[in-house]
Amino acid sequence: MKAVVIRRYGATDVLQYEELAQPSIKPDQLLVRVNASSVNPIDWKTRKGMLSFMTGKNFPMILGFDVAGEVVAVGSQVTRFQVGDAIYGSTKFPGGAYAEFAAIPENLAALKPTNLSYEEAATVPLAAMTALQALRDLGHILPRQKVLINGAAGGVGMFAVQIAKALDAEVTGVCSTRNLEFVKSLGADRVIDYTQQDFTAEKILYDIIFDAVAKRSLTNCKQVLKPNGVYITTLPTPEVVIQGVLSTLLPGQKAKLIMEKPNAQDLVDLKELIESGKVRTVIDRTYLLQELAAAHAYSESERAVGKIAISCAAV
Repeated sequence: MKAVVIRRYGATDVLQYEELAQPSIKPDQLLVRVNASSVNPIDWKTRKGMLSFMTGKNFPMILGFDVAGEVVAVGSQVTRFQVGDAIYGSTKFPGGAYAEFAAIPENLAALKPTNLSYEEAATVPLAAMTALQALRDLGHILPRQKVLINGAAGGVGMFAVQIAKALDAEVTGVCSTRNLEFVKSLGADRVIDYTQQDFTAEKILYDIIFDAVAKRSLTNCKQVLKPNGVYITTLPTPEVVIQGVLSTLLPGQKAKLIMEKPNAQDLVDLKELIESGKVRTVIDRTYLLQELAAAHAYSESERAVGKIAISCAAV
């Protein structure tokens, strides 16, 4: 099969398009013909060696977490899927999706939303589950709460705005000038242009501040967070780790770090939200698998609006 691998950490030139053996599957896994994947910041952070303390030097390494494709074989213990099913889901860390075939644990997959193409479905798992788990599980979001999403036009932020609205919150999205209308189209009740206005200087207080791009610290946000509000970030800074521990012991504002935990039930829940029209995905650009280096470079530029899809089907 064709796949993109890395044999060392580094810049985009370490991504090599090669012929590799098709993966074998364990009893609890599906073998999936990967029609599409997507790019998430964790993919290029892994490529650059920023997570080497977790990934080690187990080369060659296939990156990529998001998968949408067709089941071509099932392990002996698999009960929820059969050959021919159209699925979407996640690989295990550190990846394996940037290939024509991938082995997917049954408990990390669900049937693909019927109203999405494979490319669209592949942009959902990691980003949308991050948003869902941040707001629902860490923020304990409730109807009519005031929620601010920083980085509302990005992959995670885009889903966070829509999920918060689907859960009946009052949503403020923060983005750049060029993305104001886009974030409004996602359903945000209010949009702040960060190039013109600093949301931390406002007098509005929020129940939840989700910094989906990890650009503002808890210290920055304290004055606009309600006394019992929750600050959630995607970046494990020392401040957040320390404050997170303290906030579990003391009353008042909470600081929490979202570390997405892929699972089938959340994929099923997202499928329902997508098929009901409450959540949609937006693809900024689509690249072929052999163009993955360009896709990573574009993701690193932080100019993408929505998601970057990767077409992995053989051409």
